[in-house]
Amino acid sequence: MVLILALLDLFGELKQHELSITLVRARFLKLLQARESQQLPVDPPPESVGQRWGTVQGFQINSLMQTPIKALSSVLIFDSGEQTLRFTDELRDQWSEQLASELREYAIRELDSYYEQQRPPVRTSLREYLTQVMSGYVEAKREPFTNHPLGTLIRRTIPQEIHKLPFINQSRMRIQGSVGMGNWATVPWIAIMDRSNTETTQRGEYIVYLFAHDMSAVYLTLAQGVTVPTKEMGRPGAYQYLRQKAEQIQTLLPLEGMYKDQNIQLTASGLGQDYQVSTVAYYRYDRDQLPSNEQLIADLRNVVENYTQYVEIQASNEQKELLAVEPLSVPDQVRAIQTYIRRKGFAYPNHLIENFYLCLKTKPFVILAGVSGTGKTKLVKLFAEAIGATSANRQFTLIPVRPDWSDPSDLLGYKDLSGAFRPGKLTEVLVEASLPENQNKPYFICLDEMNLARVEHYFSDLLSVLETKEWQEGRIVTMPLLHRDSLTSEEDRQRYGNLHLPDNVYLIGTVNMDETTHPFSKKVLDRANTIEFNYIHLGQYPEDEEEEGAPEITAVANSFLRSEYLQLVDVYRDNREFIQETTDKLVKINGILEDIHAHVGFRIRDAVCFYMLYNVRFELVDSAVAFDLQLLQKILPRVQGSSSAVKRMLLKLMEEALGRRLAMQELMEDASELYQNGSAYDEAKYPQSAKKIAFMLRRLEDDGFTSYWLS
Repeated sequence: MVLILALLDLFGELKQHELSITLVRARFLKLLQARESQQLPVDPPPESVGQRWGTVQGFQINSLMQTPIKALSSVLIFDSGEQTLRFTDELRDQWSEQLASELREYAIRELDSYYEQQRPPVRTSLREYLTQVMSGYVEAKREPFTNHPLGTLIRRTIPQEIHKLPFINQSRMRIQGSVGMGNWATVPWIAIMDRSNTETTQRGEYIVYLFAHDMSAVYLTLAQGVTVPTKEMGRPGAYQYLRQKAEQIQTLLPLEGMYKDQNIQLTASGLGQDYQVSTVAYYRYDRDQLPSNEQLIADLRNVVENYTQYVEIQASNEQKELLAVEPLSVPDQVRAIQTYIRRKGFAYPNHLIENFYLCLKTKPFVILAGVSGTGKTKLVKLFAEAIGATSANRQFTLIPVRPDWSDPSDLLGYKDLSGAFRPGKLTEVLVEASLPENQNKPYFICLDEMNLARVEHYFSDLLSVLETKEWQEGRIVTMPLLHRDSLTSEEDRQRYGNLHLPDNVYLIGTVNMDETTHPFSKKVLDRANTIEFNYIHLGQYPEDEEEEGAPEITAVANSFLRSEYLQLVDVYRDNREFIQETTDKLVKINGILEDIHAHVGFRIRDAVCFYMLYNVRFELVDSAVAFDLQLLQKILPRVQGSSSAVKRMLLKLMEEALGRRLAMQELMEDASELYQNGSAYDEAKYPQSAKKIAFMLRRLEDDGFTSYWLS
């Protein structure tokens, strides 16, 4: 039966009905080794080849393969000349996915039956119970709730049978099943709780089987209670806390063979998001492809062992102290960063730190623009230091850009004449940030004076890769920056092969806009928030601080900064009204931009919506201030030109920024009244954008050309 399963695996992967015996032999051995490593029943290897399957090599089982091949001669044909194996012509002519599925089910049943005869039978048949629930629950929901047999199965029978398993500590474990309170639940569940951790699914951590609402699948999960954190923190705060706690637990436990992403598909409505954010790790079992009972029990044993290990860690004094320290809320953390920077003797305009944080959270690429000496590079360094990322621990790296940089090799590296790979400074940082022990630490890369060279030339690979982000096993991954096949030595392939941009790396470019630098294309501007440092108050002095001692550093996990939204669909369902309100504003502005073909696309719409959502969730600045910053940073940098159409467009944007109508005809002749009194914008709807538009209008009337950038 193991041979049949090996053949079915290869047929499904290769879409071939005639397979090399070498391939079959390798897969056959791999399945035997997998059963052994998962502590499933498996016949021992012949004494002549070793004591464990894990030490056996393919060529050693040539003769062993002949026994199952002969036993299956009625359905298999072995061609000794070609050294291939295939099913009979009769079976191949009838081949279909359904037949393959039936064969797999038959092989699993026969394998279970064989091993059940070799040892005392396992009394608990998880496979049978899960099948009963998934095949009968949808129909049961149409029937009376009280005393229904399926309710009894979930609430009593299955918990009692799980309690009998030898790896369940009966004195410590509480097992509870639920199909609802008075009415059928959308998602029934069966939970296993360690009483020293929790006795309710509303708080703490526990193991739980979660059934999809349509019974298409069941998930065995290590999960966290959502109800109590939501009551105490509100849903946004609870979600942030639960995600951070899930990441923390993942670093403590092996969780081998389990998924660590948030792809828990239980319902078509909002209920499913609670399960997604609270899940630490899981197995998924599709109804039509349930594994054997032995495998289900082995998986449960693995989760129980991980859960027990977590409870023991939590109980130890050192780890208990670590886990009991609640991370600062985002507003408190931002205030701690502001305090650190202020105590270092630097002061920045109101809302700048909040804005910088929201920009990094939205997308890990930010441009800081302005005249020399305004503290752009210092901001990056101090912000990173405040959360524990320093040059000393290599979590902050400054890379000065050279004017002669012309392609990505200047950043990423190149192959020398001998074929050896010479990594760039950026590549070395990415390698270190990608190490398993560093994946929960934020890494900052500051590209100093990044537009001394043409950004599109040396930064093009990173700009493209930024748009390939997707979730994979709980982390955000991108397409590779360096491909394994492009490297020559095995050492280089191991270290740099398939290197991607990890989700704990944040790229910040500082730029000056003058005759020595290059302008930005829309390709660059679309992918970044541009924060400007041009309004300088020289009469500003360091504040006298009464606090003594060195400024306090509060190290944070990467979840503080990492993006949580990659596509609008990730958040639209639960924030429909807010997203539509924000989009309506952008639609109106986009209509104005269309006059000079400067309108924006979906990438900018999504980025603005994410920025606004994070701000609402963390309550950092007023929503009008946040939208003003996005108009200033995502829209206005795209505007430049010398025509009357550009001026008309700027005047229309000024109407939006001021929140009132203007005398367009008169202002098209002379707009000086809009920029002669700078204080007039204090009462504007979007004062910072209004001030910038006034500067652009003045430059257009004085120089005959305008752009966002000072020069």
